Amino acid sequence: MNGAIILLCLIWGMNWVIMKEALQVFPPVLFTAYRFVLGSIVLLSIAYFKKIPIPQRKDWKWIILGGILQTALFNSAIQIGMQFLSAGLSSVLSYSMPFWLAIMAHFLLGEKLTLRKMAGITMGILGLVALLNVSDGGAWWAISLTLAGAVAWAFSSVLVKLKLQHCDTLQYTTWQMVVGAILLSIYSALFEHGIVQWGFNAVGYLLYNGVIASALAFFLWTYILSNTEAGKASISVLAVPIIGVLAGVIFLNEPLYWNTIMGIALILGGIWLVNWHRKPLESKGT
Repeated sequence: MNGAIILLCLIWGMNWVIMKEALQVFPPVLFTAYRFVLGSIVLLSIAYFKKIPIPQRKDWKWIILGGILQTALFNSAIQIGMQFLSAGLSSVLSYSMPFWLAIMAHFLLGEKLTLRKMAGITMGILGLVALLNVSDGGAWWAISLTLAGAVAWAFSSVLVKLKLQHCDTLQYTTWQMVVGAILLSIYSALFEHGIVQWGFNAVGYLLYNGVIASALAFFLWTYILSNTEAGKASISVLAVPIIGVLAGVIFLNEPLYWNTIMGIALILGGIWLVNWHRKPLESKGT
């Protein structure tokens, strides 16, 4: 189990560097579209061989909304924002999602916003404030866009709990990825300019993102959730933005400012507080 968690964190953490490098040879939204077209093909093939049915008609509106929020909006926001932000900063901003999820869950799911969660959210907001000084004014809109993507991811998670709890996990993930891939492809064709510089690197970036970081990572995550507590699994993947930051520094020579370190520490500490669950004390025999 620990091996699966470590592998997942390495895959997702290193992917921030891969996505940043992909911007050198792909237009941002087109790369995201290609990534999820490839991921969709892999998941559709698996769903076919596992004989997982097409979703029911009543579920399609929620699957489409999930595809818009989680696949299209969240991932395109990351890729566009990363043109102006470092890979490390983008990963931390994206993993602010648990803050927004905790707030939404309080109002929409009836999950109590405890003092511990409020403390974690406060820490996270302070961390975001620290990160806002990372560059001059040109990056503010990119920061806002990346945060909007994290909010979209959080709302998509709430949507699953509210409307799609009865769906098979692979079924929902596959079809919302298909929807997102179609929308991203249409947007890129209509509004995006630029050409793909095909070559060994371009193919490698796509294979890593589509097969490893999307399809394989999804199955690793499902395996982990099936064999350990959800809270423990959530805390475990907090290593992803840490790996993203370190990978950016090591492989992309991204600077590591003091306020960046402080902001990252506050955000990760806040996410840990939001996700941490105290184990009940076992009653002792008398």
